[in-house]
Amino acid sequence: MLSRRSFLISTGAVALGQLLSGCGDSEHDLRVFLLQGSIPPQLLTAFRQQLSPRPSLSFTPQAQLKMLFELLATWQGKDAKKAGLWRDLPKIPIINPQEPPISDLVTLGDAWLAEGIQQGLIDPLELTDIPNWQKLPSRWQRLVKRDGRGNVKENGQIWGAPYRWGTTLMVYQEDKLDWEPTDWSDLWDERLRDRITLVDQPREVIGLTLKKLGQSYNTQDLASVPGLKSELLSLQKQVKYYSSRHYLQPLLIGDAWLSVGWSNEILPLIAKNRGLKAIIPASGTSLWSDIWVKPKAKTGNVVLSKSAKQWIDFCWQPQAADLISLFTEGASPMINVIDKNELSKEVQDNPLLLIKPEIFDKCEFLEPLPDKVQAEYLNLWKEMRNS
Repeated sequence: MLSRRSFLISTGAVALGQLLSGCGDSEHDLRVFLLQGSIPPQLLTAFRQQLSPRPSLSFTPQAQLKMLFELLATWQGKDAKKAGLWRDLPKIPIINPQEPPISDLVTLGDAWLAEGIQQGLIDPLELTDIPNWQKLPSRWQRLVKRDGRGNVKENGQIWGAPYRWGTTLMVYQEDKLDWEPTDWSDLWDERLRDRITLVDQPREVIGLTLKKLGQSYNTQDLASVPGLKSELLSLQKQVKYYSSRHYLQPLLIGDAWLSVGWSNEILPLIAKNRGLKAIIPASGTSLWSDIWVKPKAKTGNVVLSKSAKQWIDFCWQPQAADLISLFTEGASPMINVIDKNELSKEVQDNPLLLIKPEIFDKCEFLEPLPDKVQAEYLNLWKEMRNS
């Protein structure tokens, strides 16, 4: 899921930085590095105003998750470029070479969580004393409970606080189709032959094929799934273009009729293009989440600060859940447990955010897989693409 937000640029980031980001080396009650566009400026203002005395806050947005991961590695004196997650991405120029002081919290995507744990870049969190942790749906609690290798573990330590999530969607040109796609199986429809664009991601493409066959995105024994290989080879004939960066451009110019991609990129697109319609497949889709993590302390106290706990708890309150869902092209993990009357009408009426329970229950996070299983996915992917 790496490329989902690797090149995310959000128009609200400059305003956010100007609003609350600190200057120089001055002391702050709370210092946060976050993925730009994942928290609306209105939320930071509301947080600051509810505290007395009002704290000094430093919220510094970064354009890419890659930059945030590199910060975590730099603070530990490690070379982030050795991490395999982005070996194929271009090097990001460093605008300010001066190393910033270690922050209280940093945004990390769920796909990066295992790597952060394995490399010793983050510390586990004690969140059970935070009131809203108990209200956080079990799906998100499970996501951040990991063992020392970063694998999901029911009784593992808590390694992060999810605050925003999204999905993988199907989006299509309504005027090109005289029928309405509803599920992954529609990708195999002959009428879409050579008219589909897909993200260039093995876990996503093999995963949606597994969902079509009634299996999990996190299936570990691919050889045991009847028809998987033949279904992938058939899907290959339907696809016009693979890209994790430019999968939407062919759709916009009419070269493709349907695309599969990530909601944070698709939602703003359909808002500006009335001819586009997005759906969540009926058999369920993959989920992603942005998570607050604590950079590993070099020495001394590893306990999360009081102000950091207050911020995490605030992000799970109804007001924050609404603002995150309304302004960030994502949704709050609390959206389905708070009173719907506390949500803006635009959020209540958006089926891509408030997903039908019968579909949402079938959605899954992409969990870490053993090295051997990852190799099986990659080999199957190469076989599909070379067919």
